[in-house]
Amino acid sequence: MKEYKQQFYLSAGECNPQAEMPVTLLMSRIIEVATNHANNWGVGYSRLIEDNQGWVLSRVTIEMKRYPRVDEFYTLTTWVEDYNRHFSQRNMQIDDQQGNPIGYVRTIWVVINLSTRESVDISKLSYISENVSQRPCPIEPQSRLRPFEPTRTESHRFRYSDIDFNGHVNTVRYIEHLVNQFPMQHHASNMVKRMELAFVKEAYYDSNAEIAINDSDPCDVRLDINADGITRVRSRFIFSPRN
Repeated sequence: MKEYKQQFYLSAGECNPQAEMPVTLLMSRIIEVATNHANNWGVGYSRLIEDNQGWVLSRVTIEMKRYPRVDEFYTLTTWVEDYNRHFSQRNMQIDDQQGNPIGYVRTIWVVINLSTRESVDISKLSYISENVSQRPCPIEPQSRLRPFEPTRTESHRFRYSDIDFNGHVNTVRYIEHLVNQFPMQHHASNMVKRMELAFVKEAYYDSNAEIAINDSDPCDVRLDINADGITRVRSRFIFSPRN
């Protein structure tokens, strides 16, 4: 099964104030669909945990023409474009209920040893080499996210609701904290056209975090999440005006 497809329905309770899918929910769906595809290959969590291993998301780039709207069905289709001994590159396409593409996703995943937190060589996993797809992904790969000089900063302490079952801060919670750095009016006037995330190092419960923001260009904003003096997440948000 080189491709895996899953349909969803966007209910009112899942929407943002613009009556559309928030980027945080899209991230949850991306992880869910990737997990289900891996489970179908027999290399999901239940299999890897037998060897004390697990998949970890390293990078994600999302680019959207628009987001699914309230009461709309939408479909995510995923496939693996390439891999090497360290990373697996998994892409996705988001279609509206008429089957029109409205967005694409590029992700990079790594398998780690859950005790040492070190990466595991995946080059010998035959299921990947047998199921690499030639399907193209039209969006550009993630740009190089470098350190920057912030124009402002915000503080946060990671609490219970930030933590997932691995014991570190959840991917979706990182995104929540990032999108909350923009005021309501900014989101009302602009949509997140492209979001780039690079996960550098895990953060944990009760860590003191500082979110550094450079919004000198309000349509191309850089944000880093630093905890206890160490960079945990680098990100870039590109906005486009709403119609």
